[in-house]
Parts: sequence; structure tokens; C-alpha cells
Amino acid sequence: MGKIIAVANQKGGVGKTTTCLNLACCVAAMGKKVLMCDFDPQGNASSGLGVLAAQGESIYDAIVSNIDIPLKNTKWCDVLPADIRLASAEQEIAFMDDREYRLKNVLSKYKDSYDFIFIDCPPSLGMLTLNSLAAADTVLVPMQCEYYALEGLSLLVNSIRMVKKKINPAIDIEGIVLTMYDGRTNLTIQVAEEIKKHFGGKVYKTVIPRNVRLSEAPSHGLPIIAYDRVSKGAEAYKSLTNEFLAKNK
Repeated sequence: MGKIIAVANQKGGVGKTTTCLNLACCVAAMGKKVLMCDFDPQGNASSGLGVLAAQGESIYDAIVSNIDIPLKNTKWCDVLPADIRLASAEQEIAFMDDREYRLKNVLSKYKDSYDFIFIDCPPSLGMLTLNSLAAADTVLVPMQCEYYALEGLSLLVNSIRMVKKKINPAIDIEGIVLTMYDGRTNLTIQVAEEIKKHFGGKVYKTVIPRNVRLSEAPSHGLPIIAYDRVSKGAEAYKSLTNEFLAKNK
């Protein structure tokens, strides 16, 4: 049975989609069977692998209308794509009896077929993220090293506690990944130390640096290991993958 990891942070622009996409592809490159579920209405995780959802073939149709949608197969991993209609799903499922479990019901069909399922969550703490946390075994938190990120992390941790108490007792924090890391600034170092002080071993040793090649790769529909495998960004995600798999033997 596969493990479901929600990649979540309600703050936008912290490298959440970049981490979900590249970690999924790097884990798949290590011989694991991986499915990436794009659950962000922006659909950036899908387009970042060159996947465009056709009408009637996105995760929106699966959670709102219970339609079995075809998986998109890429060279790196399989994808459950998203499109902009997902933005209206919050309202459409709000009055359904199993509104918190719509995504869990969809992913349960695939869990036995994959080693890992990564969910790219939207940058909010609404119904879509709640569905992701209800479906997930663990939560991976990409976090930019800045002051406001610390405040956002406490909100996310509180949400995870609430989900654990009321919806998904088994959920836990997979780990915290420090992104857009710039070791030349005092603020980066101070925030990193503060996070490590509170979360200890949950913080990955690998940090993801600011890297232009990482920013360029999605526009080519490629993960960083295919776009520039010797870049600092690629090396960082390969290192993160080794650490992730070591924790998930």
C-alpha cells in the first residue's frame, strides 16, 4: 500500500509546487512508482510536467461528479491533473455529506498501485486543503526562510492538529523543507535556527537554494533533473530525495 504525502503551505510563493513536482519526479527516478495529484486550481504542477487537462478529465470531475478520469502518463511519473474549475469545487462540495473525504475517496482507488502519491495543495487552508489533509498519511511543508513564514507555519500546524483530532487521526508531519535558501543573509540563518529549535528532526538537512534554473524548468514542461541535471537546484532535490527515501525505507 502506497503512502500519501500532502505538500502544503497556505502561504503562496514558497516553492510548494516546485518541491512537489521535483520531489515526485526524483523519487520516481529512483525506481519508485509515483503518482502526483495536482490539487491546486492554478494547475502549475500539471503544466510543469507538460500536462494540460482536457475538459472532463481533471481532478475536479473526480471529486465533484465521481467521474473516473484517465491518468496522464509522463516520462517521470503519472499525474492526476487540475484545472481552473477546481476553484469552484470549494463551494460545490461544501454541502455534500462526505465533503472532507472527496479526495480521499478518489485516491483510495490508486493507493495500492503506487509507492508514493504526492498531493500539491492550494496555497490556502480552505476545503481543498482540508480534503488533502484528510486523504494524506503525512504532510510535507516547504518553507521559505523569512519572518512571515514562521507565522504561517503555526497556522498550518494548528490546522494539522485539528484534522488529526477530528478527521484523520493517523496524520503526521513528514518534514519541513527549507526553500529559497540564501545562507548569506542573517535572516535566513535565524529563521532556519528557529524552525530547527521547534521541530528538530522533522527539518530536512537538505536545503533548496534560490536557483534560476529551478524557475526556468516549469516553462519547458520539465522537472529540474531533466532540464538541467547538474544545476544547484537539481543537486538539492536529488539530495532531498535520498533523505526522503532514507526516512521511508
